[in-house]
Amino acid sequence: MKQYIVDAFTDQPFSGNPAAVCVMAEWPSDVSMMKLAMENNLSETAFIVKEEQGYRLRWFTPGTEVELCGHATLAAAFVLLNYYDRESETVRFNTLSGPLTVTRNGKRYEMDFPRYELKEIPVTDAMEKAFGIRPKKAMLGLDLLCVFESEEQVRSMTPDQALLHRLDGRIQNATARGREVDCVSRSFAPKLSVAEDPVCGSAHCQIADYWANELGKTTIDACQASKRGGFLRCELKPDRRISISGMAALVAISEIFAEL
Repeated sequence: MKQYIVDAFTDQPFSGNPAAVCVMAEWPSDVSMMKLAMENNLSETAFIVKEEQGYRLRWFTPGTEVELCGHATLAAAFVLLNYYDRESETVRFNTLSGPLTVTRNGKRYEMDFPRYELKEIPVTDAMEKAFGIRPKKAMLGLDLLCVFESEEQVRSMTPDQALLHRLDGRIQNATARGREVDCVSRSFAPKLSVAEDPVCGSAHCQIADYWANELGKTTIDACQASKRGGFLRCELKPDRRISISGMAALVAISEIFAEL
């Protein structure tokens, strides 16, 4: 079985967010996929099997299977459109979050994702202790989204992983208005065994939605301010959908010899 390592939301290897992509003829057991995700120890390993209409796509962190992942979807589309379906410009995935399509547009890959409703919740002392800085606002959707006063606060924070684990939400996002982009953010997912996600596409289904409403815009240029860093372009679409796009860079192609 071939496995590809692709850095997503960047055009430079060793930056952005790395994902492993496994293209398979049939499904191994869930236990085997979980073991390989733990072996890779990346924030996501994507598994793909071709179906009659499109491909079935599943995502595993080192801790669990998840229902939506942006950067591993981008990485999966990059692999299929460059190594398997080179004549195609669009790939359709069937996933736990429903059908997702990715379209190649020059060097960028545009993903069609759902948006999630955000509900404002009270800022708590527990949030302040977990992030080390008190948010000015907190929103809860699929994940917890905490809004801070400045880009500097988001870039410099050193959250307490144990305290983050106790907060509501699958991923805890910290975001603020950016100087050179519309927003900067960081994503922490201790509940998924991911201390910090370098560039989280699915989180921007909520982050970009929030800032689009705040800034009165439909297109948001976003920066994930992790150590590796990455950039996303997000455009709000009708019917509660969002287009999230970025580039990708191939790092490695390997052969998995262990029996799954």
